[in-house]
Amino acid sequence: MKTICLYFEIHQITHLKRYRFFDIGTDHYYYDDYENERTICDIAERSYMPALNAIGEMIRDNGQMFKVAFSLSGVGMEQLEMHAPQVLEKLQELNNTGCVEFLAEPYSHGLSSLANEETFALDVKKQCQKIEEYFGKRPTVLRNSSLIYSDDIGAQAAAMGFKGMLTEGAKHVLGWKSPHYVYHCAMAPNLKLLLRDVELSDDISLRFNNSDWEGYPLFADSYIDRIARFPEEEQIINIFMELSALGIAQPLSSNILEFIKALPACAKDKGITFSTPTEICMKVKSVGALDVPDTLSWVDEERDVSSWLGNALQREAFNKLYSVADRLRIADDPGINQDWDYLQASNNFRFMTTKPSNVGLDRGIYSGPFDAFTNYMNILGDFINRVNALYPAEIDNEELNALLTTIRNQGDEIVYKDKEIARLHTLLAKYEDGSEKPAAKPAAKKAPAKKPATKTTAKKTSAAKTATAKKAATKTTSKK
Repeated sequence: MKTICLYFEIHQITHLKRYRFFDIGTDHYYYDDYENERTICDIAERSYMPALNAIGEMIRDNGQMFKVAFSLSGVGMEQLEMHAPQVLEKLQELNNTGCVEFLAEPYSHGLSSLANEETFALDVKKQCQKIEEYFGKRPTVLRNSSLIYSDDIGAQAAAMGFKGMLTEGAKHVLGWKSPHYVYHCAMAPNLKLLLRDVELSDDISLRFNNSDWEGYPLFADSYIDRIARFPEEEQIINIFMELSALGIAQPLSSNILEFIKALPACAKDKGITFSTPTEICMKVKSVGALDVPDTLSWVDEERDVSSWLGNALQREAFNKLYSVADRLRIADDPGINQDWDYLQASNNFRFMTTKPSNVGLDRGIYSGPFDAFTNYMNILGDFINRVNALYPAEIDNEELNALLTTIRNQGDEIVYKDKEIARLHTLLAKYEDGSEKPAAKPAAKKAPAKKPATKTTAKKTSAAKTATAKKAATKTTSKK
């Protein structure tokens, strides 16, 4: 039986403000608060809330037959917490239906998987903890930023304990193979791979409202008919996109939500179900390994990482940022860590791209890639100066780690002693006001006096000595 795995990404960039060279060292706040509030409120009103309400209707109308998955970046959740908490409340309401799964991804929505394994692992762990706090369950399937994947990244995901991972069904990777099967990582056979159907996903997220497209207008019944016509053995249909496609990329006036809401009923008529990524990973066996020696993603025609690291400007900024990754991980300073999350976001590097794209790129305050690079590097210069001021560059990572470990141990000891002092002060105060008296020492026990031997005991002892003497005399006589 065919099943559809429907997944939506929710991420919101933290916009950087205009930051000039002369601000370095004097201004340590890097963000455009007005633009952050304006954009997240606009997207929540025009896309997130209408789309989530529609998904809620689909669950109410279809019950357990309809299921859907989401992944939320940690930095995106922070924006929602501050400016659009109703989105998170709606997601919690959907979670209570039991028809929704939340996936893991890097907290920063960054590119740490391409730079530093330890940083990537901590980035994912931090997001998993936040997801568990909100929705009560730790994710078991990983989705990397922009579906970035390679054999090495898959092996690391398996080492972190994930059952499966989502990635792109790119033609240059699949070759003659179909994305409608479950595969596994070539370096970690226990990690299942779910591959995005590029055409079916982009028909909704990119082309739905394009009147010049040959498939326009797209109807739910014809869309499901295409899925039903796939060969019988092709059972897994993965449709992945950003949630903002419903309302932003494809405006609500295009009837995109009516199309989405009609999918479950049309699928049911064809005997097609909906499943979450974890359900598929648990129930469906892999048909074989997928070799991905080079990194792929779901962005642009090349389906690689050239949108973020394709030119010298991007690589310079990327290498400069992650040059302090080990020190930040060792130091673990809360204030620095928050800026670190925001500066890692992949959008910062996408603004520097010089390649053409079939998807419109809004650079915001930047006039072009060099402007984006200059602004980002000014901010990064101040950020790294702050790191070096706290932990001088002359101290190598091993020495810094040892020093901070000693400081933390001393801090723990001080905390313990402070608690003990406070406890003794409280106890002393109780003794002084008479509400509690020291416990009296127990009296020393006297050794029991020896009882005088009774006559019966004395007689028995005398008789025993006489018997012993007779035996000794008998033995002496017999020897002679």
